[in-house]
Amino acid sequence: MKFDTPAGRNPIDQLKVIGKPTDRIEGPYKVTGTAPYAYDWHDPTLTPLYGFVVGSGVAKGRIAGMDLTTAKAAPGVVTIVTAETAGPLGLGQFNTAPLLGGPEVAHYHQAVALVVAESFEQARAAAALVRVDYDEAKGAFDLAASRGSAKAAKIQTNPAETAIGNFEAAFGKAAVRLEETYTTPNEAHAMMEPHASIASWEGDALTVWTSNQMIDRSVSDIVKTLKMPKEKVRLISPFIGGGFGGKLWIRSDVILAALGARQAGRPVKVALTRPLMFNNTVHRSGTIQRIRIGADTDGTIIAIGHESWSGNQVGGRPEGAVAQTRLLYAGSNRMTAERVAALDLPESNAMRAPGEAPGLMALEMAVDEMADRLGMDPVQFRIKNDTQVDPEKPERPFSQRQLVAALRDGAERFGWSKRVATPGQVRDGRWRVGLGVAAAFRNNQVMKSGARVRLGADGMVTVETDMTDIGTGTYTIIGQTAAEMMGVTLDKVVVRLGDSSFPISSGSGGQWGANSSTSGVYAACAKLREAVTQKLGFNSDDAVFEDSQVRSGNRSLPLAEAGELVAEDAIEFEGLANKYQQSTFGAHFVEVGVDAATAEIRVRRMLAVCAGGRILNPKSARSQVIGAMTMGVGAALMEELVVDKTRGFFVNHDLAGYEVPVHADIPHQEVIFLDEVDPISSPMKAKGVGELGICGCAAAVANAIYNATGIRVRDYPITLDKLLERMPDAA
Repeated sequence: MKFDTPAGRNPIDQLKVIGKPTDRIEGPYKVTGTAPYAYDWHDPTLTPLYGFVVGSGVAKGRIAGMDLTTAKAAPGVVTIVTAETAGPLGLGQFNTAPLLGGPEVAHYHQAVALVVAESFEQARAAAALVRVDYDEAKGAFDLAASRGSAKAAKIQTNPAETAIGNFEAAFGKAAVRLEETYTTPNEAHAMMEPHASIASWEGDALTVWTSNQMIDRSVSDIVKTLKMPKEKVRLISPFIGGGFGGKLWIRSDVILAALGARQAGRPVKVALTRPLMFNNTVHRSGTIQRIRIGADTDGTIIAIGHESWSGNQVGGRPEGAVAQTRLLYAGSNRMTAERVAALDLPESNAMRAPGEAPGLMALEMAVDEMADRLGMDPVQFRIKNDTQVDPEKPERPFSQRQLVAALRDGAERFGWSKRVATPGQVRDGRWRVGLGVAAAFRNNQVMKSGARVRLGADGMVTVETDMTDIGTGTYTIIGQTAAEMMGVTLDKVVVRLGDSSFPISSGSGGQWGANSSTSGVYAACAKLREAVTQKLGFNSDDAVFEDSQVRSGNRSLPLAEAGELVAEDAIEFEGLANKYQQSTFGAHFVEVGVDAATAEIRVRRMLAVCAGGRILNPKSARSQVIGAMTMGVGAALMEELVVDKTRGFFVNHDLAGYEVPVHADIPHQEVIFLDEVDPISSPMKAKGVGELGICGCAAAVANAIYNATGIRVRDYPITLDKLLERMPDAA
């Protein structure tokens, strides 16, 4: 099915199942421990071995020698995989550095060996006996020091630089100007489930059970890395214990498990330890962002410029931190630039809301600072500079844009009118109290997505697609879509996900998963409806599917009477993206308290107002948004991968040293979904909210801290040591 014209009225608009706050249909499996995650997958016909990864002890250099003698003689050891035994390997499209190092070393903890043994403990003990000698080389590990050598680089289809009007001239003439630099640190995905895989060979055919967000993409990268035919690879990933972008591609656990299984002649299980998750896989790059805004005295922005520097391995992409600045606010003179510095740290790549999350941490603080200089309320300043068209391409209107409504509704609900504009004036006992706001923005992306739908003789509907569920409730919204389309209750739908033998879906990521995958199910169900009506002798144009019946005029028959039928189709998005700018919008409001004596920061209240098209399941959507808001608090106040700039590794590479929010850090969170449908987005008229909830949230926290204390901290995370010496008198 090609989606190239705006959606008209269709069966989804009935909203009998779609749009209802529905419990997750896979929830009972998770709470009873019967959901098979990758490392727990059990096949009674298989007796797996265990692999333990040996990571490089240097960040850059070359392996001069590797002594495996003692390790091979250790109890239980079956084999040891190295670059020498593995033979030539390819490089996947979505990998920057080789997943198995040797003799060259690309980064610290790059895998250089896999010890395979009868038990995990034996593999771990033997791995400690592997002796590696390195010729260490000098590396580049400091983004600030490498900033001058950074090169322009585009991210995806976005250009590296944009220019509209004459920014420099307009900025120079502006009545009110702001020019500041902001930094965000390296961050880790820190998901609960580690990168883990089980690999098994049957002849020359490989089956991998793994934790992965993008099934078909990852199969293609396995094929490219192992240099084997695609039809010989099957990847299975029905449940994922968190990904946040860190599992959009294959990592070393997949390839090493496959190599170990081939070398040992038995299935092999590999799970990365926490230090390997932090240094061996990917992370969000730190950024340095320079923002310049010029405005007239009435608050009209006439010039806006945003430049960002980030770091990555040679050939890697930049962190696209300027993307939202190209679209969020009006202004006739504009410029943006992305530059990436070559660093020898572990490679960086997508992390929840790549680009917009760190970009808005800077932009939305700068917008607040500009409002302060203008003497304007920050909510009103944002509203004044709203735009209903793409500022770089005014001929492209937004398909839907409710930023102003989000700001106004949020301000009313949060009690923004009670905010004291002058910083540091409100006290609650020992706490200095402040309110902060930030706009939320994330582009709406859609991707081709397919599904297969079966109707059984018993009237049950089974959906099969390689779509994944990373804890987002995908099983449920796909089930809701099929139930709505086929006119049955949700308990009459079986959903099967995460298997490369199923039709190729969009996969989970980029906030595109829910909208795209359900649209693929919509397409397959539309084809199945046609087959049912033909089988039952109905006119498909006026047939109604409801209550497990098919009705046309005065004639009605049970759906099950159509017998066993199967339909397969995919949604393909064409054309509309060129005519309309599709984005999601929202607003974050935060109240913080800062201890007058110690500068301890406590978040007291949070509100997110989201405009993300039709909300398919308000219950799971709310969970996505409050989870994203929690990550926003982490980004604002605590998350930072600390770089050893001499040795080139992340020092705090575990959950003891890398701080993330816990329950005590998070207060009551409120989420409001604005009433919105977007027929230009998809036949579901939905968009996405899973990443919108993190976009802008950290800046709202930072702006609240400024309102509470009068101290502006432009280097995240905002820890008490950055406030303490500058705090007002505690008296």
